[in-house]
Parts: sequence; structure tokens; C-alpha cells
Amino acid sequence: MRPLDGLAVAALGALPQWWTDLENNPALQEYANYGLGAAYGLIALVALVQLVRIQLRVPEYGWTTQKVFHLLNALVCSLRCGSFLFRAQMEQLHPDALRLVLFDLPGLLFFTTYTLLVLFWAEIYHQARSMPTAALRPIFIAFNALVYACQGGLWAYESMADSDGAERVSAYISAGFLAAVSLCAAVGFLLYGGRLFLMLQRFPIESRGRKKKLREVGMVTSICAACFSLRAIMVALSAVDAAELDLDVMAHPMLNIIYYCLVEIIPSAWVLYILRKLPPKRTNQGYQSIPTR
Repeated sequence: MRPLDGLAVAALGALPQWWTDLENNPALQEYANYGLGAAYGLIALVALVQLVRIQLRVPEYGWTTQKVFHLLNALVCSLRCGSFLFRAQMEQLHPDALRLVLFDLPGLLFFTTYTLLVLFWAEIYHQARSMPTAALRPIFIAFNALVYACQGGLWAYESMADSDGAERVSAYISAGFLAAVSLCAAVGFLLYGGRLFLMLQRFPIESRGRKKKLREVGMVTSICAACFSLRAIMVALSAVDAAELDLDVMAHPMLNIIYYCLVEIIPSAWVLYILRKLPPKRTNQGYQSIPTR
């Protein structure tokens, strides 16, 4: 047994008996997936409704950052919903590469969805500081393309692994890569969310909407940085002890409930609630401002 595995097993040995009993409960294993699927389905519906409301409010605008954010949120949650509702069937899929893509793709799309907020904040910060913004979107697109390309290579390598050793190496590399990507997202939120928060703090106290924007940026930064940091830790631990801490499997319903609620379901629902305000409605005289109080 490797030292890291020994530490993980020692930590798991302290878990209470009721946890083990629940993990081995066939009924919980089945209904946990249905519950998670229903939660994701509800969030997807909320994101779609909000997207439609925004489109009806300002139909003359194209695909703004706000619209793309809600569309990607709906897509991620719809994919997660399907993967949990049909988890048993997905476990039997062949080739293995297809199963890996269906399991991992929503996580990558979740990363893209929320780093879109980082891009939006970076553009606001650079514009406010009279800094160039032309390179921000190409960097965002290039970084995301690199992440998907690297993950595609890992999917191909993992599907071609023909021995236990190769599968183990593939699992370590994939977990390390996903953990690193999640940490990059957390750093991005802390960097630009923190900068925007400090910039807003320097605005005059009487500035309209200052307090509301401070609260909005501060809360979204804290939620997203925390959820991506937790994701990185959990993904790394799942590679250390795949037998007891593996995610996305039928045998760990309690672990799946806690993991997906903390890193995706609760953060997504919370951020959608915080960013629920619609853009100003257009009138014959122009755009009507929405009162901040």
C-alpha cells in the first residue's frame, strides 16, 4: 500500500458505522441518483426561464455574456440531469471513451460557464483602469481550447489503457489535470473578483448601486472560489484512494450527494439567485434604469 493510500484509509476508518451502512444501501444508491438528477433538472429549468426572460426584455441584443452564461448553465445541468437519471445504463456503455466523455464533459462545461464570469469581470476592470481589453477574449478562448484538447488526449489515453498499471497512471494524470484546472478557476475568481471588489470599494459611498454591486461581486467570488477549490481537493483525494473516495460511481451515494451538492448544485443555484436581475427595459426614450433600492 502506498503512503498516500494508507493515510486515506486511516482517515476513512474514523467514519461512523451509519455512513458505511448508508453507502451500502441499494435503495439509497438508486434514489440518490434520481434526487441529484431532479436537482440538476430544476436548475436547468430555472436557467432556461431566466434566459427567455432576458431575451424578451432586450430582444435587440445578440448573445451577450449574460445570455451565454445562462445558456451554458442550462446545458451543464441538463447533461448532469441525464447522466444521473440514466446512470445505470451509462455504466454499461462501450467503448469506454464514450462513457468517460459523458461523465467528464459536464465538469469541463461547468468550468467554462463560470470562468465566463471571470472574463466579464476582467473586461470591466481593464476598461475602468483604461487598460487594453482586446487580448482578454482570445486568451479565454485559447485557454479553454487547451483544456478541452488536453482532456481529450487523456480520454483517448485512458480508453486505450490495457493494464491495471496504465489505468492507474491515467487516473492519476486525469485527476491531477482536473484539480489543476479547478485551482486555476479559483485563482481567477480571487484575482479579478478581488480586484473588482477593491475597485468598487474606492467608489464614493453615495455612488448609485455601489453597495449592491459590492455584495454581488463579493458573494459570487467567495462562492465560486470555494466550490472550485473544494472540487480540486475532492478530485485529488479520489485519485489517492479510488476504492473508497471515487466519484461518479454507483457505490458511493453519500459521497456523490455531498460532492455534487457542494461543488455544483448549491453554488449554481446561489449564483443564479444573486444574478437574477434582468437588464434595463428599453422604452421609446431609451433604456429605463432599474431602481437599486
